[in-house]
Amino acid sequence: MEPTHADAGRTGPLDGIVVLELGTLIAGPFAGRLLGDMGARVIKIEDPGRPDPLRTWGQGERDGRRHFWTVHARNKESVTLDLRSDDGAGLFLDLVARADVVVENFRPGTLEKWGLGPDRLHEINPGLVIGRVSGYGQTGPQSARAGYASVAEGVSGLRHLNGFPDRPPPRLALSLGDTLGGMFAAQGILAALLSRATTGRGQVVDVALTEACLAVQESVIPDYDAAGVIRGPSGTRLEGIAPSNLYQSSDGVWVIIAANQDTVFRRLCGAMGRPELAHDPRFVDHSARGANQDEIDGIIADWAGQRPAEEIRSVLDAAGVVVGPVNTVADVMVDEQFLARGMLVPHTVPGVHDTVLGPGVVPVLDTTPGSVRRGGAPEPGWDNRAVYSDLLGLDDERLADLTARGVI
Repeated sequence: MEPTHADAGRTGPLDGIVVLELGTLIAGPFAGRLLGDMGARVIKIEDPGRPDPLRTWGQGERDGRRHFWTVHARNKESVTLDLRSDDGAGLFLDLVARADVVVENFRPGTLEKWGLGPDRLHEINPGLVIGRVSGYGQTGPQSARAGYASVAEGVSGLRHLNGFPDRPPPRLALSLGDTLGGMFAAQGILAALLSRATTGRGQVVDVALTEACLAVQESVIPDYDAAGVIRGPSGTRLEGIAPSNLYQSSDGVWVIIAANQDTVFRRLCGAMGRPELAHDPRFVDHSARGANQDEIDGIIADWAGQRPAEEIRSVLDAAGVVVGPVNTVADVMVDEQFLARGMLVPHTVPGVHDTVLGPGVVPVLDTTPGSVRRGGAPEPGWDNRAVYSDLLGLDDERLADLTARGVI
């Protein structure tokens, strides 16, 4: 989607915002990615001797390169800087003076140990927004504990809701807790930037992975508080929400049919040639269907099992019933809706010209849309000269000295 004439040349709604990204792996850097997608200038800072391990992550490989990093570090400039050294800390504070946001996901107390805690950073730049992502948050009796997404999903109860009742709770094949933490961090940073526009002052955005996982659990807490209900895994469906399940077509495709709303259920009954089911006392409303979930699932499974997936989708689409396949990534890559909305976009690694497809920018803005401008930098410090010369005015001699001493 092209920007309007008034916004020609802008990279997104956060154009002009400078973000310094610290930390490694997923949660904090995912927040940085989201801000970069919306046009912020994100400067990824890595230790000269300890690059982000995510550079070597991913299951697919081409020409010795893995591409988790290509997407996760997109739209970011890569610099190296030893924050533990006096010269490195000084350079970081010089960058802070010119920045709008710092995002970090170290264990609480790490920045303070280096003399770079929020109090010090706000002395340099009172308007700085500091996004801090950690396992358990910056306060509380467990704040000092190390935390990964997998544990956060377990501690929060989120993992207990996944899978089947008679099996160990599985995980998704991705780090959901990290993604949720990064999303809430980006949301909090945007809210803090809006607040700064009024107050002129920055603030700390404190995100715990455990709390991010807790926040998305719908009615789990009030269900227990009010009625003592401990919600658990329910396999391919939600207990009491019917019909909304997986049904296998005659050609072996798993199809999701969701018609738990009364009006949509009536449409489904008509589409199946069974309009009388809408008036059956077992299925007449949401509560009745929830109490007779097995029966209605069996009826729909019989109907779906006699038809190929494309027919099921065509018939139910025409009737206004929510339906869709369970796609693999191979199916996603040719999905006409994703393609039409620009959700599969090329990421080109700078200096290498290795291009790979990755997910597009979400959400879609109609006037100042975000964009994917480059993939993750191929090497740590790829943008040292551009960033340190542009923002701090360092000349080649100074850069060479800092490099030789391991500061950058």
